[in-house]
Amino acid sequence: MKKVSLAVLVSLSALTSAAYAQQDKGIVMSTDPAKAAEFEQHAQDVQNRQQAMDTAPAPQHHKGTMHHKKPKSESAQ
Repeated sequence: MKKVSLAVLVSLSALTSAAYAQQDKGIVMSTDPAKAAEFEQHAQDVQNRQQAMDTAPAPQHHKGTMHHKKPKSESAQ
């Protein structure tokens, strides 16, 4: 019962978040050159960050040593 309640709660939370994100705030137009320059600079920064992530080498994962218990031999039983 707890799993079902948790699943319903998570689903409702996701739907609420999606509805909030889709609120229509309209298009805002500005003729302020400083605002336009700020927006263009932000777009350039985002594009540079994405390109840097695309060209960065993939992180190397190191496997740690795992100690496994040795199975008991059948003759020892």
